Amino acid sequence: MIDLLGYAAFFLTTALTYAILCLGLNLQWGMTGLFNVGVAGFAAVGAYVSALLTTPEIAGRLGGFDLPIALGWIAGAAAAGLCALLVGAITLRLRADYLAITTFGIAVAIDLFALNAQSITGGPFGIGFIPRPFIAWAGRPLLFNGAHLLLTGGVALILFWALERAGRSPWGRVLRAIREDETAALALGKSARAYRLQAFALGGAVMGLAGAIQAHYIGFISPLNYVSALTFLVWTMLIVGGSGNNAGAVVGAVGVWGLWSASGYLLNTLLASQYQARGSSLQIVIIGVVLAVILVLRPRGLLGERRIVSRHLEETGAP
Repeated sequence: MIDLLGYAAFFLTTALTYAILCLGLNLQWGMTGLFNVGVAGFAAVGAYVSALLTTPEIAGRLGGFDLPIALGWIAGAAAAGLCALLVGAITLRLRADYLAITTFGIAVAIDLFALNAQSITGGPFGIGFIPRPFIAWAGRPLLFNGAHLLLTGGVALILFWALERAGRSPWGRVLRAIREDETAALALGKSARAYRLQAFALGGAVMGLAGAIQAHYIGFISPLNYVSALTFLVWTMLIVGGSGNNAGAVVGAVGVWGLWSASGYLLNTLLASQYQARGSSLQIVIIGVVLAVILVLRPRGLLGERRIVSRHLEETGAP
């Protein structure tokens, strides 16, 4: 029973890190219409920066002092946000497919850098012995995973509240206006480029924070953690839950991660040992089928985007 509760805490903690990734993507795509296919790249920046700054052996080799984990998270989020700001300044003039291709290429470049810069990132061997919160409780899985669940859940709740407030603010309404009709927003004197850049940078920072949290929870990262399948999984979570809805992003993350975990367990149970290495490919097929079904039955996702009405319109009763 204790082992089952420990695994449930582990499952929910991992799901919440994906929920944070989905919240960042929802800010970019759901609210602003920015087709970012480089989610894995921004998560990798946050994870590697936090790991490099907080792991004593690596930080000392780089000529610095290892930072506390909390400062590593902040630094990882800031680095990913700065990376997104630089990328956005160059690429946000592009639209739709062109932006997707560019962000995908940037994510691949980040992954290749992590793979080849072995003196910094450990290359294909990755970075191990990353400091983990509550490491003193590592021998007690239920307590260790439960503490991480509370910590990650607290961070996810704060981000959810902040993004909900931002989405209902004038800033959030401008983002939706630009997404729906850029010409009308420009006619009202709003700088579409500036607002897009802000949303892209903030979304990238949220993704970097998720990468940093996951790196310190697992205690190990490598380039294999940030391949294109991660981006596909996060996009599926957002679409299934409901693009444009922060609650949908969280629900989609938990639901799709549950399906991913269950399908992996079943495939490992049903397949012979010589075929289990191919099970991850079948998992992607299963997730793809679920995505196709959701798009047919509920094109707006399980929850869908809610209509945002300004307080002034609510008070006046204007249509």
